[in-house]
Amino acid sequence: MAAVEASGNNNKKKKKKKDPIFSLSMEVARKHHQWQHEVLVLAFPFGSHPGCLLGLIRKLADEAPAVKFSFFNTARSNVVIFKDGGRNDNVFPYSVGDGLPESYANGGGVPAEAAELFLKAARGNFRSAIEAAAEEEVEVGGVVSDAFLGFAGEMAAEMKVPWVPVWVPGLRSLVLHLHTDLIRQKLADFGMSGDDEEKVINFLPGFSEIRKIDLPEGILHGDLESPFAVMLHKMGSHLPKASAIVVNSFKEAEPEMFDILKPKLQKLLTTAPINLTSPTSIISDEHGCLEWLDKQKPKSVAYICFGTFIALPPHELAALAEALVESGVRFLWSFRGNPKKSFSEDFLQTVDVQGKLVPWAPQTRVLAHPSVGVFIAHCGWNSVLETIMAGVPMICRPSIGDNGLNTRTMEFEWNCGLGLEKGIFTKEGAMKAMESILDPQKGAKIRTNLKALRDLAFQAVGPEGSSTKNFNVLVELLTK
Repeated sequence: MAAVEASGNNNKKKKKKKDPIFSLSMEVARKHHQWQHEVLVLAFPFGSHPGCLLGLIRKLADEAPAVKFSFFNTARSNVVIFKDGGRNDNVFPYSVGDGLPESYANGGGVPAEAAELFLKAARGNFRSAIEAAAEEEVEVGGVVSDAFLGFAGEMAAEMKVPWVPVWVPGLRSLVLHLHTDLIRQKLADFGMSGDDEEKVINFLPGFSEIRKIDLPEGILHGDLESPFAVMLHKMGSHLPKASAIVVNSFKEAEPEMFDILKPKLQKLLTTAPINLTSPTSIISDEHGCLEWLDKQKPKSVAYICFGTFIALPPHELAALAEALVESGVRFLWSFRGNPKKSFSEDFLQTVDVQGKLVPWAPQTRVLAHPSVGVFIAHCGWNSVLETIMAGVPMICRPSIGDNGLNTRTMEFEWNCGLGLEKGIFTKEGAMKAMESILDPQKGAKIRTNLKALRDLAFQAVGPEGSSTKNFNVLVELLTK
């Protein structure tokens, strides 16, 4: 059986071709395996979501070699995440239509627009791909999906099998999305300008430091009638019906949030940072980042990365570059863009002496390097987990989604990082933040708190840890 290729809303079967991302053809698999059953996996193909979901599925596949895991995702996303060097002989990728018109395929648009087009067509596209890939002799034993895809629960109910949605961000953001109606009711009378944005969410336990402005889009901010906002709102009714929900966090980091959510869900399984404790040697370093870091002093380098599609406004980019030059801080910058068009000639000349610009860096390996003293980032949840596991403090410049919430948590709940005044880079603000962390005395308290959180993370994934036990429950649920 070959992967089903689909484009836009066209779900007609096309001529079957061999998919280059298959690690093992289905014909070979049929000869060598009598599958116990099949688990259908439905991915949301944007940001860190598909890679995080695949990491969990690979861990499950290792524990259940007799179970076939069919991973349904867009072709473009599959090509990226299945080329990371990992392999399981019982994980098979299949392509799903992305909902984009043909004119969109060669570029243009923004991630938010592409995500909404995907969501509009997702229900039909996933059903068509699953039907085309079905093997009559293999029964479906469960459905795992990104929590964004609530219709996956309906599919599981039709097949009378467990549905396990996976929430890629942390527990705190999930609490907010499951209390959207309450938040709207409490805050609806307040405007969205001036001091009202500083109003705290003090009617929810554990949110005394979280302000209205920190809320993710789709709760109060943005177009609340957009497909994405509607999808987020519907999660409040979908997720309590799930057999279990997996959250990419560990209970010990967010105990109050765990206690709020547990009574609302059938099973709440925090399994992080299980994927971050795996060996990282297979991650290549094609741009020589580690070799450059080997030549730097311990805890002296600022590692900078703003994710796969986030771009700073030009004036903030210039401010950060000026701060690096004036402070003299050594830096490694994973920059997705054209440096000659984005930076001044003076800064590019400084790079050869003071830093290193690369189009991509092996982030977990970089953060684990003893020369790295601070991580300057957008504060996405995966980056938060990575910085905890590496013990590297973070300077946060939030951009989208839960970034503002994570920034506030890092700075005020955990005291493991720093935000920026008004959430943006200025030369003076960036210099002050770097000094506060890289100075051994000023940064001591942050590093102490970060070490305590890191110790809790390693306890969670220990033999008797909460994440390990929860993962074992998940294996039992999907393999029995």
